[in-house]
Amino acid sequence: MLLRSRAGKVAALSVLYLAQGLPFGFQATALPVFLRASGVSLTAVGFAGALALPWAAKALWAPLVDRFGWERFGRRRSWIVPLGALLALTCMAAAFVPPSRHLGGLLALVFLMNLLAATQDIAVDGLAIDVLGRDELGLANAGQVVGYKVGMLTAGGLLVWASAWIGWHGQLSVMAALVLLSVLAVFALREPPASEDEARERRSLHEVLATALAALRAPGARWLMAFLGTYKLGEAMVDAMFKPFLVDAGFPPHRIGLWVGTYGMVASIAGSLAGGWLAQRLSLLAAVGVTSVLRSFSMAGEWVLAAGGSPEEGAVVAVTLAEHLFGGALTTAVFAFMMSRARRSIGATHYTVLASVEVLGKSPAVWLSGTLAERWGYSGLFAAGTGLSVAFLALLIPLRRERERMSFG
Repeated sequence: MLLRSRAGKVAALSVLYLAQGLPFGFQATALPVFLRASGVSLTAVGFAGALALPWAAKALWAPLVDRFGWERFGRRRSWIVPLGALLALTCMAAAFVPPSRHLGGLLALVFLMNLLAATQDIAVDGLAIDVLGRDELGLANAGQVVGYKVGMLTAGGLLVWASAWIGWHGQLSVMAALVLLSVLAVFALREPPASEDEARERRSLHEVLATALAALRAPGARWLMAFLGTYKLGEAMVDAMFKPFLVDAGFPPHRIGLWVGTYGMVASIAGSLAGGWLAQRLSLLAAVGVTSVLRSFSMAGEWVLAAGGSPEEGAVVAVTLAEHLFGGALTTAVFAFMMSRARRSIGATHYTVLASVEVLGKSPAVWLSGTLAERWGYSGLFAAGTGLSVAFLALLIPLRRERERMSFG
């Protein structure tokens, strides 16, 4: 049955985004714990973040998703369904490749997981822009982020915790089954027909690229990309090394998975819902500003833990909850703002470019985080990350001025 109500559309999109959250949650949260527990160096753990490169580079092939598709089956659906099937098969293959015996093969499969999920995400983003009205963006982006984070929570938290009983094979097999089930949600959404103008702007790859270039040259676009490329730089640097920090502090992997991957992700989901609530009641840029400030303050807690030397369980849980709560609120507000700036005719390409800028901006911090932690120590790294998060808040000022100029122009 096709869903046309706001709640129905948000629910179906949330389930689709869950499929993308599963492989990324595994790579970002579970994999560092298993690698460090297997004796892999901090430098190698940090560079393992490069497996997420498809999320930064996906803008390179996003125009193909806008240009091609089988209209009778659904232009977006014809990408989402086969990619979901391939992603499930890749998860099943990884179930037979444990890190203790086949590290190189596992890393290759994780890279492929991210490649397939990132490409599917392009099509789902385009579908969201196609079916949502502007007044639905705050709620819908809360659903987008929550769905994605439920996937991350499942693969990076619950399944890591459950791995003590179901083992490596069971963990990856459950991921594969969830991917297949979540993709079924695409059949509940009706893809609207394109207008003549929208069809003209994507009738060839040249037209898609020309329209995208014009959108990226629009007033305020450069300031937007500058903010997106830097606002999570410090957070990414700290988050990449927070889990290895807890391993080195003596906490077992299954407890870390429970605290960071589960408790932290629940807090992040609550923050995402709060960010969506703010985005419905404030201007989108104001919601971005409020949540950015709160996130910067909460990050200082991880610095305090590292500076103290021997963190206690209660302090770890409290800091994790605060940082994930405000980080989740910021992500939802930013994604809603990004979607409001995407040009509808090439929504998959334009939104993907903005999302890729965000991922690419924080990726070098992840890759270098292990090297910096070995040189500066965890405390020095966390201090630098907190400082960067505060410094880049200044980029909100020109974005606000540009919005005011457009309002009165």
